[in-house]
Amino acid sequence: MAVTGIHTLLYSSQPEKLRAVLRDVFGWDHVDDGDGWLIFALPPAEMGVHPGEAPAHEISMMCDDLAATMDELGAKGVAFEGEPSDQGYGIVVKMILPGGVAMSLYEPRHETAI
Repeated sequence: MAVTGIHTLLYSSQPEKLRAVLRDVFGWDHVDDGDGWLIFALPPAEMGVHPGEAPAHEISMMCDDLAATMDELGAKGVAFEGEPSDQGYGIVVKMILPGGVAMSLYEPRHETAI
């Protein structure tokens, strides 16, 4: 097959700080494409398709134990908005990353493809 991977982008008003969080807090492997432009290897991924009125996309991070992951990330300075909530498909909380990048973190209850 011609598709060999997925490249995602996060836009932030604080790109250096966000790159540092992904490198130092999440511990993701990366390459430096030059001048500090880090490109990160991601954990295994899956993609779902949901109904919607308009085209859209979302990136969420999954974990095995939401409470433990929040404790670990919170101790390293990651901020969370609100309390975890049961969304049926999993327990979800919103992370706020540098530059105001909001991303869901969840402990899935659904079968995963990974």
